[in-house]
Amino acid sequence: MTFKEALTTLPQYLLPHHPLSRLMGVFTESRNRLWKNFFIRQIIRHYGVNMDEALQPDIDAYACFNDFFTRELKPEVRPLPAQDDAIASPADGAFSQIGAIERGRIFQAKGKCYSACDLLGGDTERAAPFSDGKFSTIYLSPRDYHRLHMPLTGSLREMIHIPGRLFSVNPATVNSVPDLFARNERVACIFDTEAGPMALVLVGAIFVASIATVWHGTVTPPTSKNIRAWQYQNDTPILQRGEEMGRFLMGSTIIVLFGRDKIAWDAGLAAGDQVRLRQKIGSIL
Repeated sequence: MTFKEALTTLPQYLLPHHPLSRLMGVFTESRNRLWKNFFIRQIIRHYGVNMDEALQPDIDAYACFNDFFTRELKPEVRPLPAQDDAIASPADGAFSQIGAIERGRIFQAKGKCYSACDLLGGDTERAAPFSDGKFSTIYLSPRDYHRLHMPLTGSLREMIHIPGRLFSVNPATVNSVPDLFARNERVACIFDTEAGPMALVLVGAIFVASIATVWHGTVTPPTSKNIRAWQYQNDTPILQRGEEMGRFLMGSTIIVLFGRDKIAWDAGLAAGDQVRLRQKIGSIL
């Protein structure tokens, strides 16, 4: 850990993560026109948000900051890959890491790894299909589109809410906090796909006011001290490749897991690479 990373990270251990995130939720839901327009303009200016891609480019049309933050894109700006066997990126963002799961361990950063079993709520049976499989971790910055979409067509099997902390997921914190993604609050969604089981793990972070899915609505908040799981057998949601599956209010990270010998990531993809929603990032084997 560098001195700069320590200054960024160590105070986070003392912060009241959830109360701060709830307070941010109050501000970002405010319907005060002057406040929300000021906040939106600051984010656009500071992060260079490209409003030309937004379906609604007029900031006055957004009732609150959260409506802007989860803005829709014009359909033509993020087309699906032409190949039927292509895996589409679930988000705009940057690869924090991408690679292989080795004996159930997922690489985080700087020699740090965490357990796929812990990431998925500590259930060994749930995690078993992903041992020695493939993973990608995509970080969404405040400039990015914050809806999440399906990498492949999938039938939802299970959704799990795993309570935890809300450390920042920026690169400095990821480099410094051990087991960060298996410590933060998260929502894991398990789908059956043409490539076998696929897990999409939506990881919360400081100031992330909400995680929602299209079939359930808001999953968090409210938070719980206990792991909650929803099984889907009757009327199982089936989502098509490229279709929206969830969203973050404020930035965070999505982790994608596949099983052994099921998919291959495209050659040349590496940590730090920018990625766009529905971009081809891999192929079914």
